[in-house]
Amino acid sequence: MEVDIDAVRVAVTEDGPVPVAVLAPRDETGVLPIFIRFAEAVSIARGMEADDVGRPLTHDLTLDLVEELGGRVTRVVVSALEDNTYIADLHVDTPRGETVVDARPSDSLALAARTDAPIEVDPDVFESGRRDREEFDELQDVREVAGLDA
Repeated sequence: MEVDIDAVRVAVTEDGPVPVAVLAPRDETGVLPIFIRFAEAVSIARGMEADDVGRPLTHDLTLDLVEELGGRVTRVVVSALEDNTYIADLHVDTPRGETVVDARPSDSLALAARTDAPIEVDPDVFESGRRDREEFDELQDVREVAGLDA
């Protein structure tokens, strides 16, 4: 199923604040929250806003390398959940044909945010992690927490 990055928020947990990428399908209710690290959360948020920070950050550099070598990110697929860890596949067209690269969802989402590549979630994976959108609507945006909203 195709999803969009609905938001990147910060949840307060027993272990302290934890960023969460909230993925929302276009034609269904509920969301899929994927808890990630702060660096990736900020990178996703920057990619969604197309912020130019001058020198390339890691995900900008990765995308520059892919494109300089003749490749293009075509889609991201969150394909599995193994031991409470989401697994993603990064699909890239290269001069030698399409290739699929194993990647963390957070890194894949940061690249998708920069390229507008479609994001898909396996329907069974979505169902296993589905939550109500309202649980995440009131959480603080990661840009506010990181001081990027100024």
